[in-house]
Amino acid sequence: MASRFPRIHFYEIDDQSWFPSFLREKVQACLTLLWIKRFPPFQSSSPATLIANALRSLLGPTIKDYTFIDFCSGAGGPTPYFEREINRTLELQSIQQYHDQNADSTTRARRKDATTIDNHSNGTIASSSSSSDPTVDFILTDLHPHIPSWRLACSRSPNLHYVPHPIDASASPPNLLSLIHTAHPLPHRKPFRLFSLAFHHFPDPLARAVLKDTLLTSSGFAIFELQSRDLASLFTALLLGPLLWGTSWWFFWGDWVHLFWTYVVPVIPTVVVLDGLVSALRTRNRGDIIRLMDEVRDVPERWRVGWRFESGKGVHTWPVGEANWFVGVKDG
Repeated sequence: MASRFPRIHFYEIDDQSWFPSFLREKVQACLTLLWIKRFPPFQSSSPATLIANALRSLLGPTIKDYTFIDFCSGAGGPTPYFEREINRTLELQSIQQYHDQNADSTTRARRKDATTIDNHSNGTIASSSSSSDPTVDFILTDLHPHIPSWRLACSRSPNLHYVPHPIDASASPPNLLSLIHTAHPLPHRKPFRLFSLAFHHFPDPLARAVLKDTLLTSSGFAIFELQSRDLASLFTALLLGPLLWGTSWWFFWGDWVHLFWTYVVPVIPTVVVLDGLVSALRTRNRGDIIRLMDEVRDVPERWRVGWRFESGKGVHTWPVGEANWFVGVKDG
Protein backbone atom coordinates (compact mmCIF):
# COMPACT_ATOMS: atom_id res chain seq x y z
CA MET A 1 0.00 0.00 0.00
CA ALA A 2 1.34 3.44 -0.92
CA SER A 3 2.33 5.84 1.81
CA ARG A 4 -0.06 8.69 2.38
CA PHE A 5 2.50 11.47 2.05
CA PRO A 6 6.02 12.01 0.68
CA ARG A 7 9.07 10.98 2.67
CA ILE A 8 10.60 13.88 4.61
CA HIS A 9 14.05 13.48 6.12
CA PHE A 10 13.72 15.68 9.19
CA TYR A 11 16.33 15.42 11.94
CA GLU A 12 15.85 13.25 15.00
CA ILE A 13 17.05 14.68 18.30
CA ASP A 14 18.68 11.41 19.36
CA ASP A 15 20.92 11.55 16.26
CA GLN A 16 22.38 14.96 17.03
CA SER A 17 25.93 15.32 18.36
CA TRP A 18 24.83 18.02 20.82
CA PHE A 19 22.33 15.69 22.52
CA PRO A 20 23.95 14.54 25.80
CA SER A 21 25.23 10.96 25.60
CA PHE A 22 23.77 10.00 28.98
CA LEU A 23 20.30 11.04 27.78
CA ARG A 24 20.83 9.21 24.48
CA GLU A 25 21.53 6.09 26.50
CA LYS A 26 18.24 6.54 28.39
CA VAL A 27 16.28 7.08 25.17
CA GLN A 28 17.80 3.93 23.66
CA ALA A 29 16.85 2.03 26.81
CA CYS A 30 13.24 3.12 26.25
CA LEU A 31 13.36 2.01 22.60
CA THR A 32 14.68 -1.40 23.64
CA LEU A 33 11.88 -1.61 26.21
CA LEU A 34 9.30 -0.89 23.50
CA TRP A 35 10.83 -3.64 21.34
CA ILE A 36 10.95 -6.42 23.92
CA LYS A 37 8.01 -5.86 26.30
CA ARG A 38 4.42 -6.87 25.74
CA PHE A 39 1.72 -4.49 26.95
CA PRO A 40 -1.58 -6.41 27.20
CA PRO A 41 -4.30 -6.20 26.12
CA PHE A 42 -3.05 -4.09 23.22
CA GLN A 43 -0.20 -6.46 22.29
CA SER A 44 -0.51 -10.23 21.91
CA SER A 45 3.30 -10.48 21.74
CA SER A 46 6.25 -8.13 21.89
CA PRO A 47 7.33 -6.44 18.64
CA ALA A 48 10.62 -8.35 18.85
CA THR A 49 8.74 -11.66 18.91
CA LEU A 50 6.56 -10.55 15.98
CA ILE A 51 9.63 -9.69 13.89
CA ALA A 52 11.53 -12.85 14.89
CA ASN A 53 8.57 -14.97 13.82
CA ALA A 54 8.28 -13.05 10.55
CA LEU A 55 11.98 -13.58 9.77
CA ARG A 56 11.76 -17.28 10.59
CA SER A 57 8.63 -17.66 8.46
CA LEU A 58 10.09 -15.77 5.48
CA LEU A 59 13.33 -17.78 5.40
CA GLY A 60 11.85 -21.13 6.35
CA PRO A 61 14.33 -24.03 6.57
CA THR A 62 17.03 -21.94 4.85
CA ILE A 63 17.38 -19.83 8.01
CA LYS A 64 20.09 -22.29 9.11
CA ASP A 65 22.19 -21.30 6.07
CA TYR A 66 22.93 -17.82 7.43
CA THR A 67 24.90 -15.89 10.01
CA PHE A 68 22.89 -12.79 10.93
CA ILE A 69 24.82 -9.52 11.20
CA ASP A 70 23.00 -6.62 12.82
CA PHE A 71 24.20 -3.26 11.55
CA CYS A 72 23.52 -0.17 13.67
CA SER A 73 22.98 -2.28 16.81
CA GLY A 74 23.15 0.67 19.20
CA ALA A 75 23.13 -0.63 22.75
CA GLY A 76 21.93 -4.03 21.53
CA GLY A 77 18.34 -3.31 20.60
CA PRO A 78 16.10 -6.24 19.73
CA THR A 79 18.78 -8.53 18.25
CA PRO A 80 19.49 -10.48 21.47
CA TYR A 81 15.75 -11.19 21.63
CA PHE A 82 15.62 -12.21 17.96
CA GLU A 83 18.45 -14.64 18.71
CA ARG A 84 16.70 -16.07 21.73
CA GLU A 85 13.30 -16.46 20.06
CA ILE A 86 14.61 -17.93 16.81
CA ASN A 87 17.09 -20.35 18.38
CA ARG A 88 14.60 -21.51 20.98
CA THR A 89 12.17 -22.38 18.18
CA LEU A 90 14.90 -24.09 16.13
CA GLU A 91 15.98 -26.17 19.12
CA LEU A 92 12.41 -27.25 19.83
CA GLN A 93 11.93 -28.17 16.17
CA SER A 94 15.16 -30.17 16.22
CA ILE A 95 14.08 -32.09 19.33
CA GLN A 96 10.68 -32.82 17.82
CA GLN A 97 12.26 -33.92 14.55
CA TYR A 98 14.63 -36.23 16.42
CA HIS A 99 11.78 -37.84 18.35
CA ASP A 100 9.69 -38.21 15.19
CA GLN A 101 12.58 -39.82 13.32
CA ASN A 102 13.39 -42.05 16.27
CA ALA A 103 9.78 -43.18 16.59
CA ASP A 104 9.52 -43.81 12.86
CA SER A 105 12.80 -45.72 12.82
CA THR A 106 11.77 -47.81 15.81
CA THR A 107 8.45 -48.68 14.18
CA ARG A 108 10.17 -49.84 11.00
CA ALA A 109 12.74 -51.76 13.01
CA ARG A 110 10.09 -53.66 14.93
CA ARG A 111 8.71 -54.92 11.67
CA LYS A 112 12.07 -56.52 10.93
CA ASP A 113 13.44 -57.99 14.15
CA ALA A 114 14.58 -57.16 17.67
CA THR A 115 18.23 -56.90 16.64
CA THR A 116 17.46 -54.22 14.11
CA ILE A 117 15.52 -52.34 16.79
CA ASP A 118 18.64 -51.93 18.89
CA ASN A 119 20.80 -50.90 15.94
CA HIS A 120 18.36 -48.24 14.74
CA SER A 121 17.27 -46.74 18.03
CA ASN A 122 20.68 -46.56 19.71
CA GLY A 123 23.02 -45.83 16.83
CA THR A 124 22.50 -43.87 13.67
CA ILE A 125 19.85 -41.33 14.70
CA ALA A 126 21.41 -40.39 18.03
CA SER A 127 24.76 -39.85 16.30
CA SER A 128 23.21 -37.68 13.60
CA SER A 129 21.34 -35.54 16.14
CA SER A 130 24.36 -34.91 18.32
CA SER A 131 26.54 -33.87 15.37
CA SER A 132 24.10 -31.28 14.01
CA ASP A 133 23.76 -27.87 15.65
CA PRO A 134 20.26 -26.50 14.96
CA THR A 135 21.05 -22.95 16.12
CA VAL A 136 22.18 -19.87 14.18
CA ASP A 137 24.52 -17.05 15.18
CA PHE A 138 23.79 -13.33 15.51
CA ILE A 139 26.43 -10.58 15.51
CA LEU A 140 26.18 -7.03 16.89
CA THR A 141 27.98 -4.21 15.04
CA ASP A 142 27.83 -0.43 15.03
CA LEU A 143 29.79 2.60 13.89
CA HIS A 144 30.02 3.43 17.61
CA PRO A 145 30.35 0.08 19.44
CA HIS A 146 28.63 -0.26 22.82
CA ILE A 147 31.09 -2.79 24.23
CA PRO A 148 29.86 -3.02 27.86
CA SER A 149 26.23 -3.52 26.83
CA TRP A 150 27.16 -6.01 24.12
CA ARG A 151 29.48 -7.97 26.38
CA LEU A 152 26.69 -8.35 28.92
CA ALA A 153 24.17 -9.45 26.27
CA CYS A 154 26.61 -11.92 24.69
CA SER A 155 27.43 -13.48 28.06
CA ARG A 156 23.86 -14.80 28.14
CA SER A 157 24.03 -16.79 24.91
CA PRO A 158 26.71 -18.77 23.04
CA ASN A 159 25.07 -17.76 19.76
CA LEU A 160 25.33 -13.99 20.24
CA HIS A 161 28.59 -12.23 19.37
CA TYR A 162 29.90 -8.74 18.63
CA VAL A 163 32.56 -6.91 16.65
CA PRO A 164 34.50 -4.60 19.01
CA HIS A 165 35.60 -2.29 16.18
CA PRO A 166 33.62 0.46 14.41
CA ILE A 167 31.73 -0.97 11.43
CA ASP A 168 30.40 1.30 8.69
CA ALA A 169 27.30 -0.25 7.09
CA SER A 170 28.17 1.50 3.79
CA ALA A 171 31.75 0.16 3.69
CA SER A 172 31.96 -3.04 5.71
CA PRO A 173 35.37 -4.78 5.78
CA PRO A 174 35.65 -7.95 3.67
CA ASN A 175 37.03 -9.80 6.70
CA LEU A 176 34.12 -8.76 8.94
CA LEU A 177 33.40 -12.26 10.26
CA SER A 178 37.04 -12.66 11.31
CA LEU A 179 36.74 -9.59 13.57
CA ILE A 180 34.07 -11.14 15.77
CA HIS A 181 34.73 -11.34 19.50
CA THR A 182 33.84 -14.96 20.23
CA ALA A 183 35.16 -17.86 22.28
CA HIS A 184 34.80 -20.36 19.44
CA PRO A 185 34.92 -20.26 15.62
CA LEU A 186 31.59 -19.84 13.88
CA PRO A 187 30.26 -22.24 11.26
CA HIS A 188 30.87 -21.14 7.69
CA ARG A 189 27.52 -19.70 6.66
CA LYS A 190 26.26 -16.99 4.36
CA PRO A 191 26.06 -13.42 5.72
CA PHE A 192 22.59 -11.96 6.24
CA ARG A 193 22.28 -8.29 7.24
CA LEU A 194 19.70 -6.91 9.68
CA PHE A 195 18.57 -3.28 9.96
CA SER A 196 16.18 -3.00 12.90
CA LEU A 197 14.56 0.42 13.24
CA ALA A 198 17.71 1.78 11.60
CA PHE A 199 17.32 2.17 7.83
CA HIS A 200 15.09 5.23 8.09
CA HIS A 201 18.00 7.08 9.73
CA PHE A 202 19.98 7.08 6.46
CA PRO A 203 19.52 9.98 4.01
CA ASP A 204 19.15 8.83 0.42
CA PRO A 205 22.87 9.06 -0.60
CA LEU A 206 23.92 7.03 2.45
CA ALA A 207 21.04 4.58 2.00
CA ARG A 208 22.18 3.92 -1.57
CA ALA A 209 25.73 3.32 -0.35
CA VAL A 210 24.48 0.91 2.32
CA LEU A 211 22.39 -1.00 -0.23
CA LYS A 212 25.32 -1.15 -2.65
CA ASP A 213 27.60 -2.62 0.03
CA THR A 214 24.83 -5.05 0.98
CA LEU A 215 24.33 -6.29 -2.59
CA LEU A 216 28.10 -6.80 -3.01
CA THR A 217 28.91 -8.50 0.29
CA SER A 218 25.77 -10.27 1.58
CA SER A 219 23.49 -13.14 0.64
CA GLY A 220 20.44 -11.56 2.23
CA PHE A 221 19.16 -8.59 4.20
CA ALA A 222 16.10 -7.50 6.14
CA ILE A 223 14.88 -4.00 6.94
CA PHE A 224 12.50 -3.87 9.90
CA GLU A 225 10.56 -0.81 11.02
CA LEU A 226 7.93 -0.43 13.74
CA GLN A 227 6.16 2.36 11.87
CA SER A 228 5.04 3.38 8.40
CA ARG A 229 4.63 6.71 6.68
CA ASP A 230 0.98 7.16 7.54
CA LEU A 231 -1.39 8.83 9.99
CA ALA A 232 -1.79 5.67 12.08
CA SER A 233 1.95 5.62 12.86
CA LEU A 234 1.91 9.30 13.78
CA PHE A 235 -0.93 8.60 16.19
CA THR A 236 0.96 5.60 17.64
CA ALA A 237 4.02 7.79 18.22
CA LEU A 238 1.92 10.25 20.19
CA LEU A 239 0.79 7.42 22.48
CA LEU A 240 4.38 6.64 23.46
CA GLY A 241 4.46 9.65 25.80
CA PRO A 242 1.60 8.50 28.06
CA LEU A 243 2.89 4.92 27.89
CA LEU A 244 6.36 5.86 29.14
CA TRP A 245 4.88 8.22 31.73
CA GLY A 246 2.75 5.41 33.11
CA THR A 247 5.34 2.60 33.08
CA SER A 248 8.83 4.06 33.51
CA TRP A 249 8.58 4.12 37.32
CA TRP A 250 8.13 0.33 37.20
CA PHE A 251 10.67 -0.63 34.54
CA PHE A 252 13.37 1.85 35.57
CA TRP A 253 12.89 1.90 39.34
CA GLY A 254 16.25 2.52 40.99
CA ASP A 255 17.63 4.45 38.01
CA TRP A 256 16.99 7.84 39.57
CA VAL A 257 18.61 9.74 36.69
CA HIS A 258 16.21 8.09 34.26
CA LEU A 259 13.22 8.83 36.47
CA PHE A 260 14.28 12.46 37.02
CA TRP A 261 14.48 13.10 33.26
CA THR A 262 11.14 11.35 32.79
CA TYR A 263 8.96 12.83 35.54
CA VAL A 264 10.65 15.98 36.87
CA VAL A 265 12.06 17.27 33.59
CA PRO A 266 10.35 15.06 30.96
CA VAL A 267 13.09 15.15 28.34
CA ILE A 268 13.14 11.38 27.72
CA PRO A 269 9.44 10.87 26.81
CA THR A 270 9.45 14.11 24.82
CA VAL A 271 12.41 12.98 22.70
CA VAL A 272 10.91 9.52 22.19
CA VAL A 273 7.63 11.03 20.96
CA LEU A 274 9.18 13.70 18.73
CA ASP A 275 11.71 11.27 17.24
CA GLY A 276 8.90 8.75 16.77
CA LEU A 277 6.96 11.28 14.71
CA VAL A 278 10.04 12.06 12.62
CA SER A 279 10.78 8.34 12.20
CA ALA A 280 7.34 7.83 10.68
CA LEU A 281 7.95 10.67 8.21
CA ARG A 282 11.36 9.17 7.33
CA THR A 283 10.27 5.56 6.87
CA ARG A 284 10.60 4.06 3.38
CA ASN A 285 8.10 1.73 1.78
CA ARG A 286 8.85 -1.08 -0.67
CA GLY A 287 8.75 1.23 -3.67
CA ASP A 288 11.21 3.64 -2.05
CA ILE A 289 13.73 0.86 -1.36
CA ILE A 290 13.42 -0.64 -4.85
CA ARG A 291 13.98 2.81 -6.34
CA LEU A 292 17.13 3.30 -4.26
CA MET A 293 18.49 -0.05 -5.44
CA ASP A 294 17.74 0.88 -9.04
CA GLU A 295 19.75 4.07 -8.51
CA VAL A 296 22.80 2.23 -7.12
CA ARG A 297 25.75 2.58 -9.48
CA ASP A 298 28.93 0.55 -10.04
CA VAL A 299 27.41 -2.79 -9.08
CA PRO A 300 28.26 -5.47 -11.70
CA GLU A 301 25.24 -7.10 -13.29
CA ARG A 302 26.21 -10.50 -11.89
CA TRP A 303 25.73 -9.10 -8.38
CA ARG A 304 22.27 -7.77 -9.23
CA VAL A 305 20.72 -10.95 -10.61
CA GLY A 306 19.25 -13.72 -8.49
CA TRP A 307 17.77 -11.51 -5.77
CA ARG A 308 14.22 -12.12 -4.56
CA PHE A 309 12.40 -9.45 -2.55
CA GLU A 310 9.45 -9.76 -0.20
CA SER A 311 7.70 -7.22 1.95
CA GLY A 312 5.00 -7.44 4.57
CA LYS A 313 3.53 -6.01 7.73
CA GLY A 314 1.94 -7.07 10.98
CA VAL A 315 0.12 -5.41 13.86
CA HIS A 316 2.32 -5.05 16.93
CA THR A 317 -0.04 -2.76 18.92
CA TRP A 318 -3.80 -2.87 18.50
CA PRO A 319 -5.44 -1.10 16.77
CA VAL A 320 -3.04 1.07 14.77
CA GLY A 321 0.58 0.11 15.52
CA GLU A 322 2.02 -1.77 12.52
CA ALA A 323 5.48 -3.16 11.88
CA ASN A 324 6.66 -3.48 8.29
CA TRP A 325 9.57 -5.27 6.68
CA PHE A 326 11.45 -5.60 3.42
CA VAL A 327 13.55 -8.74 2.91
CA GLY A 328 15.97 -9.57 0.10
CA VAL A 329 17.47 -13.03 -0.47
CA LYS A 330 20.07 -13.95 -3.10
CA ASP A 331 19.57 -17.36 -4.68
CA GLY A 332 22.45 -19.78 -4.63
